[in-house]
Amino acid sequence: MPTRRAFLCLLGVPLLAGCPKPATPPTSSSPNIAAREDLKVGFLPVTCHLTCPVTDFASRTSSTAHYESEKFLSWPDVANAFKAGRLDATFMIAPLAMVLREQGVPCHIVYLGHRDGSTVIVAKNSTAKSLKDLKGQTFAIPNKASNQYLVIRYLMEKEGMAEGDLIFKELPPPQMPAALAAGSIAGYFVGEPHAAKAEVTGVGRVLYKAKDIWPQFISCVLVVSDRLIAQKPALVKDLVRGIAESGEWAENHRDEAAKVAAPYFMQDEKLLKYVLDDPGRVSYRQLTPGNEEMTKIRDMAMKAGLLKTAVPISDFLDTQFIPKKIEAAKINMADAGKKL
Repeated sequence: MPTRRAFLCLLGVPLLAGCPKPATPPTSSSPNIAAREDLKVGFLPVTCHLTCPVTDFASRTSSTAHYESEKFLSWPDVANAFKAGRLDATFMIAPLAMVLREQGVPCHIVYLGHRDGSTVIVAKNSTAKSLKDLKGQTFAIPNKASNQYLVIRYLMEKEGMAEGDLIFKELPPPQMPAALAAGSIAGYFVGEPHAAKAEVTGVGRVLYKAKDIWPQFISCVLVVSDRLIAQKPALVKDLVRGIAESGEWAENHRDEAAKVAAPYFMQDEKLLKYVLDDPGRVSYRQLTPGNEEMTKIRDMAMKAGLLKTAVPISDFLDTQFIPKKIEAAKINMADAGKKL
């Protein structure tokens, strides 16, 4: 297992190129479009971050602000982009946000990305009925600073497993289904649709959904820089409103949300529908981060050796930008599903 020092060094490696989506030209029907604000928001192609591309899509022709989603494929890339100031807003796994805060990166958590939305997958022919049946085998996680890692450690303890009973391997989420198919890992815990992909291709099956282990599970949060909060608080407020309203829309328009997100994720629309149409697999409501639940995540991160100090959660959460009333976004589906 890498030491905490080695993990923090990983976050300091030179930034690899992200995969930004080409900007969409403003339409002629959008007045004063040249004067609008443009803000890049980082995300990974997981359904935990679905509201990011939906908000991008909804704001493309806005005359006031466009929230351009910028896709990354690994958490170190996201962390480095945020630390370097290339991003002032991004979705990020919650424990990683706490690590950055401990490192002195000036930022705040302003909202959540989702509830639930992650799944434990094992090989299709695996006889495992519980996590303890994987003892001694290799298990993949997206990152040591992910809540997936912390929650699996929690489940190990609950099932009477010892610290070294699983061999953890960090893998970028898109690589996990192939690794399972190749037999190099026995299972993995990750944000969708990278678990569902193993199901639909016949190489894996569900062992646990996140809600089975930790109801109302949180993986990712929306983090913004203190610079953005200080210089453009109205833009932060509008971003949070956009994410909240996109989530409310996605709750009742799941097939349409899959169609919108597919080109951003560069994933099969049918795969996203498979996830979104499965009741209880992922939710985009109740996204106000709670002090108690975030403190629990922090304490688990300290126990795992990711944090040295008790990051003061009440100071780290900034909920002033969350709208009191959340209405569903108004989404024009005319261009949905097209390459942007």
